[in-house]
Amino acid sequence: MNLPFKKWLGRARDKPTTNFWSNVQSFFFGSTSSGKTVNERTALQTTAVYACVRILSETIASLPLHTYRYTENGKEKATDHDLYYILHSEPNPEMTSFVFRETLMGHLLLWGNAYAQIIRDGRGKVMALYPLMPDRVEAQRTEKGDLFYLYQKEGQQYPLRSDEVLHIPGLGFDGVVGHSPIAMAKNAIGMAIATEEYGAKFFANGANPGGVLEHPGIVKDPARVRDSWNAVYQGSSNAHRVAVLEEGMKFQSIGIPPEQAQFIATRKFQINEIA
Repeated sequence: MNLPFKKWLGRARDKPTTNFWSNVQSFFFGSTSSGKTVNERTALQTTAVYACVRILSETIASLPLHTYRYTENGKEKATDHDLYYILHSEPNPEMTSFVFRETLMGHLLLWGNAYAQIIRDGRGKVMALYPLMPDRVEAQRTEKGDLFYLYQKEGQQYPLRSDEVLHIPGLGFDGVVGHSPIAMAKNAIGMAIATEEYGAKFFANGANPGGVLEHPGIVKDPARVRDSWNAVYQGSSNAHRVAVLEEGMKFQSIGIPPEQAQFIATRKFQINEIA
């Protein structure tokens, strides 16, 4: 019996929705609640993110990777298989198997996808695997519904067939392309960045909160007074210096001390939330 819906089966599959441009828009056109810019590279400057990515990547890369073949008695290592040396020892002349898997795992944790180009010889034998930057790869479908990839390099796009790309997707809605964990947790990471910046500026100011200088009269040049005050008393190198106030001036603190802002508790919570 002829089933007409079969020829439409491939065309019915949707185009992958989580691609390069959607990730770009989520970072550059969607700000975080803290007001900080968060993307894969700025997130790595957060110690919690870097530690998580490093530990997971190095752990996965250090696990043994072998090829096996099934036998009548079970299975055995297939050290003579064409892929054994590539996967176990050297995926390409520029990196070891450890570095290759560490790189792909890092891409997966940051971008939600890991890509590697498969290099074959004229007979179709796999000769090497080269990692591809996830932010330069976009998954697409042809009119027939076949999956292919576009790789962007130096302003040009290079199409790659699905059998030319090793794609390891993370969690996603369509099962084809994964979501970026950094994009999903950008508000939590943004708050961690803001908290760290607050602490850095607080200690750069000599561990003193901000304040105002009150004068009983009229100050003709307030900018000069402020700049001269900051030049003498601002910064950690000027901490604990004795201030001299003239003409009845008073210093009034208006900042919130870190203990009242629960600075340490907030930093601990953000680290646990990110991890």
